[in-house]
Amino acid sequence: MHKTLQAFGLAVALATALGGTAMAQPSEIRIGVALEPPALDPTAGAAEAIDIVVYQNVFEGLTRIDQNGAVQPGLASDWTISDDSLTYTFKLHDGVTFHDGTAFDAEDVKFTFDRILSENSVNAHKEFYTPITSVTVIDPLTVQFKLDHVVGRFLFDLGRGDAVIVAPESADNNANEPIGTGPFAFVQWDKGSRVVLEAYGPYWGAPVHLTKATYLFIGDTAVMTNALLAGDIDGTNNFAPEALAVFESNPQFKVLVGTTEGETILTTNNKKPPFDNLKVRQAMAHAIDRQAIIDGATYGYGVPIGAPFAPHNPYYVDLTGTYPFDPEAAKALLAEAGYPDGFSATLKLPPVGYARLSGQIIASQFAKVGIKLELINVDWAQWISDVYTNHDYDLTIVSHVEPFDIGNYANPDYYYGYDNPAFQALIETLNGTTDEAKRKELAIQAQTILANDAVNGYLFELAQTGVWNAKLTGMWKNSPIEGLVLRDIAWTE
Repeated sequence: MHKTLQAFGLAVALATALGGTAMAQPSEIRIGVALEPPALDPTAGAAEAIDIVVYQNVFEGLTRIDQNGAVQPGLASDWTISDDSLTYTFKLHDGVTFHDGTAFDAEDVKFTFDRILSENSVNAHKEFYTPITSVTVIDPLTVQFKLDHVVGRFLFDLGRGDAVIVAPESADNNANEPIGTGPFAFVQWDKGSRVVLEAYGPYWGAPVHLTKATYLFIGDTAVMTNALLAGDIDGTNNFAPEALAVFESNPQFKVLVGTTEGETILTTNNKKPPFDNLKVRQAMAHAIDRQAIIDGATYGYGVPIGAPFAPHNPYYVDLTGTYPFDPEAAKALLAEAGYPDGFSATLKLPPVGYARLSGQIIASQFAKVGIKLELINVDWAQWISDVYTNHDYDLTIVSHVEPFDIGNYANPDYYYGYDNPAFQALIETLNGTTDEAKRKELAIQAQTILANDAVNGYLFELAQTGVWNAKLTGMWKNSPIEGLVLRDIAWTE
């Protein structure tokens, strides 16, 4: 189909989904998002698109993460921690109800974590919660957790989408009809088109400003642009950077450029020759010109990184100089590794612009040192199957958007294939440390090991580039955790 006609067809479909192009009411918002979630239960899926819709909107946890990445009280009003940091006792808010009218209490907390830790659990990050040895209901508004070892980030982990509280009466249906305790209740999901949420009247917390929020799935940049300009949608949290210029000088819009937890990496299969050779990985690191990739793939909005930590994180250390761009050094290392004429490899690229564009640039850079890459474009289902699950790949490019995911490198069965006992011991120590100064010191050591080992090609941190109606306030500029939180968004005159 001709691209113009294709875009027109998508625009017509969008207008149909919206029921016309009427301007939004002062208390309603329509948000364009690029990806439709595969389901709506964040405790049973890893896709960021799930949290974009439901995290802190429909579902809540005992704690919540704010826009600065700090832990705040959620369904728990406060808590106490034992001197040995192995027992956490939470006091729960009274008068909280789920959207189906059932009461929330400590039994729901116990049910949620028993479900996460069960043998048939499908929680995407069960490993965050395996240190929990027991969850005990003290009384309806008090619940106690016991851990088998100290977990320095336990309160943060309780604030992730993976740990939102669900009810036994509705948990099995949350994938399609989510029922939580949040300020917005699920109304409908028109698959392929939109999800509609409405403010929940009996919400226990501070009242929200919006009465209705509609998430519209628009994967085409041209259609998203036209929808914004026409007023068919009121904003998007992460717009294609190549098209931002259309809105930057338009007074009807505000462009919010912030940071994310999206470390974009050239993921390397460390178990597969020749990538199991340190000199080969070092050569690839020297062959990467980060700034050229940032300019070409993010239109200048990315921030260079030298290890898998976001630059806004207080534990971050700048390691971009570990292996500076140096094609001659790359060639010499390849020769030392036994590849004086280079080698051939495949690069599997998921269907996102930053990956496809970065792949083309890296292929050109690698060719100059003798590494010939075959670019293979795959859809997300194939990427999950081939790369993430079956580890059937040489190289790939993806952004890892989960905070504090450096611990994945301590898992030799993770798709990186990195197996370093010293690093694993360091992460175990880090996870068991609560003193912030010591945690920072250990985190810097961990980043330095990964940078020196050139485990992956550390490219850039994705920017969050939101485009919003100028009359809207309360949107998060930064994205320290997956989600598009609605609670503070409001219209102004």
